[in-house]
Amino acid sequence: MEFKKTICCIGAGYVGGPTMAVIALKCPEYKVEVVDIDEAKIAKWNSDRLPIFEPGLEEVIRATRGKNLFFHTNMAQAIKESEVIFVSVNTPTKEHGEGAGMAADLRYWESTARTIREHAEGHKIVVEKSTLPVRTADAMAKILCNFSDCKSFEIVSNPEFLAEGSAIKDLLEPDRVLIGARDTEKGRQAALAIEEIYLHWVPKERILLSSVWSSELSKLVSNALLAQRISSINSITPLCEITGADIREVSRAAGMDSRIGGKFLNASVGFGGSCFKKDILNLVYIARSYGLEEVAAYWEWVVRMNEYQKHRFVKTMIRAMFNTLANKRICLFGFAFKANTSDTRETPALYITQKLLEEDASVVITDPKALENARSDLKGLSGNIEFVEDPYEAAKGSDAIAVITEWELYRDLDYGRIYDTMQKPAFIFDGRNILDHKALHSLGFQVYPLGARPLLHW
Repeated sequence: MEFKKTICCIGAGYVGGPTMAVIALKCPEYKVEVVDIDEAKIAKWNSDRLPIFEPGLEEVIRATRGKNLFFHTNMAQAIKESEVIFVSVNTPTKEHGEGAGMAADLRYWESTARTIREHAEGHKIVVEKSTLPVRTADAMAKILCNFSDCKSFEIVSNPEFLAEGSAIKDLLEPDRVLIGARDTEKGRQAALAIEEIYLHWVPKERILLSSVWSSELSKLVSNALLAQRISSINSITPLCEITGADIREVSRAAGMDSRIGGKFLNASVGFGGSCFKKDILNLVYIARSYGLEEVAAYWEWVVRMNEYQKHRFVKTMIRAMFNTLANKRICLFGFAFKANTSDTRETPALYITQKLLEEDASVVITDPKALENARSDLKGLSGNIEFVEDPYEAAKGSDAIAVITEWELYRDLDYGRIYDTMQKPAFIFDGRNILDHKALHSLGFQVYPLGARPLLHW
């Protein structure tokens, strides 16, 4: 089959795989190649067991794979064939050196840029899809073009705004698509070429064209503002617990103000995922590098409040269970950082598990999609950890249940049946406020909501 255009994406992760699948679905006249150096990951993309879980993703893959969507490891070939190259590689936070703990680690990004430089033939539009610091496009341009035999490249910023658990819906019905390019004739042509892809299904009024640097910064700021809302409402939970107010009532009242809105005002054990913490700390590092200490301190507190919320959750468990968790069996309902995803990056469950093990508790983990990742994340930790897919079996014999992930299935379990199999007194710590606390209390549970007074039998 003759294709009108060939697009490739370097990086077959949570962003690259779903994004390219939707582009292939909506642009059947384009050939879309997803390449990665991880052979095991590519093998999963070509199997019936995909490497990530996203509602609707399997259906899109089945409709496109082998037709105009291809997964493979031949990066050189994909770069040569493609007119447009999306870069969606991992950009973790630096673990050591200058900016450790805050700045983005760009080693994979730089290696990819050099690989593109080595194998490119003809004019290429290189699209930043990873979350990157401001002015990274400028650095990429220097790597690609700082040679006497400079090849023809144009760098475009096209940040993703995907929420895991709804990534396919977000791709099919985006709030906006942001395309940043240089304010030159070639830059504008590159921006229009990327716009042409999205116009297959996105209304033109939702496609925003901007400068490269505005595009890059918009991604960081968007995630920082969303995380700020979570940390802001979480900061009120201890006050509610002390005064007798209910955080759900406070959130509802505040969220009904049209100037505020209710989204992201749900109190929880803390935010996780690959973006929020990383992007905020990146913003902190950038602000500090320009001497904006007050700006850096402001955003750093958003992260610190999130860490405080996780610490407070464990402290509440210890205090409630007679100041010791030694030899007690604690069941975690959920390990993914949020519902409808298998992603466990920066999940609060990791911190909570580590702290429970430090208290000599036995931890049993159940999750409908993230157990494989949980095993990998917790590998090497000392202590008693079990992984059980069935929540009824996981809770059996436990002293306490801690709800970590807001999976819908946890709302509908038979808690009377669960209560009968647990040690007494039986505790529930609802880190997502998704359960019927009064009903649980009537069954005999000692119930600890988040941001409300506990319901106890003593």
